[in-house]
Amino acid sequence: MRIGELALASGTPVETIRFYEREGLLPAPARTEGNYRIYAGTNAERLAFIRQCRTLDMTLDEVRVLLSFKDDPRANCGEVNRLLEEHVGHVAVRIRELRALERELRALRARCLDPRDAADCGILQGIQETARQPSKPAARLHVRGAH
Repeated sequence: MRIGELALASGTPVETIRFYEREGLLPAPARTEGNYRIYAGTNAERLAFIRQCRTLDMTLDEVRVLLSFKDDPRANCGEVNRLLEEHVGHVAVRIRELRALERELRALRARCLDPRDAADCGILQGIQETARQPSKPAARLHVRGAH
């Protein structure tokens, strides 16, 4: 199948498929004489695996590790277990950060319960007050890189 057909079949944008190829997650496909990419069913299965990993919020490097074990089914999966435990830890940290962010947003919302002139808006004032205090930054979400 061509890249457009793979994109439709998998619900993955063509640019994302190309990106996964550049990142080495999908192997370079065979090409026709006209230089069109031709994908096999195994490419579609691999793409589905990658997409599921990304749905689980795994980084590209985590996906690479998992794919290396998927490609070597006789390898010991101890590292896969470790990777997943570490990922669960990252998720737990993000949940705590999101809860702190929710509390901060609710506190801001409580500052302006009724519509009024923007000059008197407690939400805008609260954001501005926090912005003026570099020692007390607003809650920040920890964003893991693609490592």
